[in-house]
Amino acid sequence: MQKESRINPAVAKLAAPAIPTALQWLDEYDGEFGKPMDFSQAVPDFAPHPALLAGLSSNAGSSQSAGYGEIQGEPALRDTYADQVSTFYGTRVDSDCVHITSGCNQAFVASLMAVAGQGDSIIMTNPGYFNHEATARMLGIELKKVNCLNDNSYLPAVRDIASLIDDTVRAVALVSPNNPCGTVYGAELLKEIFHLCQSQGIWLIVDETYRDFIPQDAGLQHRLFDEPDWHKTFIQLYSFSKSFCIPGHRLGAITAGSQLIDAVSRVMDNVQICPPRAAQLALADQIPRLSNWTRSNSATIDARASCFKTVMHAFPDWEISSIGAYFAYVRHPFDHLDCMELAQQMARDYGVLVLPGSFFGEGQERHLRVAFANADASTIQLLEPRLQLIVERLGVAAQH
Repeated sequence: MQKESRINPAVAKLAAPAIPTALQWLDEYDGEFGKPMDFSQAVPDFAPHPALLAGLSSNAGSSQSAGYGEIQGEPALRDTYADQVSTFYGTRVDSDCVHITSGCNQAFVASLMAVAGQGDSIIMTNPGYFNHEATARMLGIELKKVNCLNDNSYLPAVRDIASLIDDTVRAVALVSPNNPCGTVYGAELLKEIFHLCQSQGIWLIVDETYRDFIPQDAGLQHRLFDEPDWHKTFIQLYSFSKSFCIPGHRLGAITAGSQLIDAVSRVMDNVQICPPRAAQLALADQIPRLSNWTRSNSATIDARASCFKTVMHAFPDWEISSIGAYFAYVRHPFDHLDCMELAQQMARDYGVLVLPGSFFGEGQERHLRVAFANADASTIQLLEPRLQLIVERLGVAAQH
C-alpha cells in the first residue's frame, strides 16, 4: 500500500490564521445597519506620507532595487535606524547591532530560531500575541505562560516569571505596548525582568511594534540600552510597517548584540536572502524627515483612544479592562455567550468586527480586543448606536 505524504504535525495542529478567519465572519454581514466596522487587525487607516510614497515608487523602478542586497539589510537604512534608536533612547546604538527583516513577525521568527530549538522553552504572557505562540509551537518550542491579570493592569509579575524559569527556558518574550491589551510595561518593570534574564543567562525579547503610538508625554518605556552588557541579554523588535503605514511592504528590525545578529543572519540567509530593497531605500531617505509626521499620527491615535472611551462610557456593563497605544481589551457583559460566539454574532449580524479574547490565550472568554486605532473619530462614534442595538437584542436573548 502506498503511504500518504503528511504535513508536519506541529504545523497541522496550528489554528487557522486568526485575521482571515475573523474577516470571513464580516463577509456574511448583509449591511442592514450601515457600513461594516473593522476593529480587528492593527492596520493604520491613513496613507503613507506622500514623500515616502514617491520614494517607494522611484526606488521600485530602479535597477539597484532589483538586485540582491545585504542579508542584514541596506547599510543606509541600518545607519538611519540606528541613529533613530540612539536619539529615541538617549544612548548610542551602532548600526552593526541592527538587522532588517520583512516585517516584525519575521523578526520574531528569526530571533526565536536563533536562540531556541525543539525541546527548549520560552516564557510568554497570557493573554499574548497569537502569532508569537504559533511560531513557538511550529518550531517545537514549549510555551510557559505567565498570567497577566486585570488586578495587576495586565502586567506580568517578575516573581511569576522567575517561578517558570528552569533549565529548558531560553528566553522571555514580551510585547510592549502590549497586544492585545495595549498596556505599556514601563521602565522599572522591564529593568527588573532584564536583570532576572541576565542573572539566569536567558534572553529578553521585547517586541516594540507599537512604540511610536505611545503618547508623547508618556516618556521612555525602558532604558535597557544603557544597561551594562545589554547586548548579551536584550533583543528589541520593531515594525516600520506600522509606524510608517506600509504594512504591505513588510519591514521590521531587530536590535541586538553582534552574536545574536550574526546568528539571525545565518537564519535569514535560508529564509529570504535579503529584505525588500525598494522600501528600505525609501525609508532610509525619509525617516529623518518624518519625525513630526509620526508624532502627529501618535497624537491622532491618542485622540481616538479618548473617543473610544467616551463611546464606551454609555455602556457601563462593558468594562474597558485595559487600553493603550493601539488596542482596548474589553470585558463583555453576556453570561450566556463566550467571546467567540459574541464576536461572530457582532460581525455577521451587526457588522462590527472585533477579535475574541480566546484568540490570545486561555481563560479570556469574557474579553474582546478592539483595534480602535483602525478607525477615525467619526467611525468610532458610529459604534455607539450599533453597540446599543447589540446590547438590546442580545440582552433580550439572554432573558429567554
